[in-house]
Amino acid sequence: MSVYDRYEHLVFDRYDDGILKITINRPEKLNATNKRLHWELSKVWLDVGDDPETRVAVVTGAGKGFCAGGDLDMVLDQANDFAQVAQISTEARDIVYNMVNCDKPIVSAINGVAVGAGLAVALMADVSVIAENARLTDGHLRLGVGAGDHAAIVWPILCGLAKAKYYLLTAEFVDGREAERIGLVSLCRPHEEVLPTAMEVARKLAHGPQYAVRWTKRALNHWVRNAGPIFEASLGFEMLNFFDRDVVEGATAIKEHRTPRFPSAADHRDLSDVEG
Repeated sequence: MSVYDRYEHLVFDRYDDGILKITINRPEKLNATNKRLHWELSKVWLDVGDDPETRVAVVTGAGKGFCAGGDLDMVLDQANDFAQVAQISTEARDIVYNMVNCDKPIVSAINGVAVGAGLAVALMADVSVIAENARLTDGHLRLGVGAGDHAAIVWPILCGLAKAKYYLLTAEFVDGREAERIGLVSLCRPHEEVLPTAMEVARKLAHGPQYAVRWTKRALNHWVRNAGPIFEASLGFEMLNFFDRDVVEGATAIKEHRTPRFPSAADHRDLSDVEG
């Protein structure tokens, strides 16, 4: 029995040259993360790291999307529930740190929309290949919660603070071409070339000097580790927002395909008192 048999929403394909392809598999929901999938994305990198047959992991999405973020029913269910928020916080932390600390290189093939936790997986990969027509957004501000998950720890490193602030505060979508132009991803390709390109990169890494590849990744990721306190703060603020009315309105508005009317935006109190 393989350790990968315990995963319900991840599909694994093994190749002879040490490449393990991981497919996020909830295509009927654009691979949005429910509670089980969110947990799986936090654990799988530990198994990849311990797998003696795997040299490189390639992660992609089934169907038309990469991963459309958190399932809105899950978001609404965890609002004002401390135990669930604490669990999600732990898993969100583990997605980032377990990808950073996995010795094996990870390549993402971003074949479609990527949001939230799915975007964390896409951008925390060591090499990211995106389709020209794919669209991504951190998306947290659309929900009424702070930009936690991966955003504060890695966006400023990838594309600079000015672009990171703009896209994280506005939650605007970025297409593949713009994502490559600003340095948010490694490569942009036509849709049909995304997975082949990711696999080509993975083969180069799989046939390279393995200790040198892994130690280079480890050294470079100290840039990310140094931003750990920023990440911990952003994740804490994000989770705190799940006890505010804004998140319920944000998730409901997205489900109803309308513009949200955030209670905090209609509140005429002086928010500087709240901000200290």
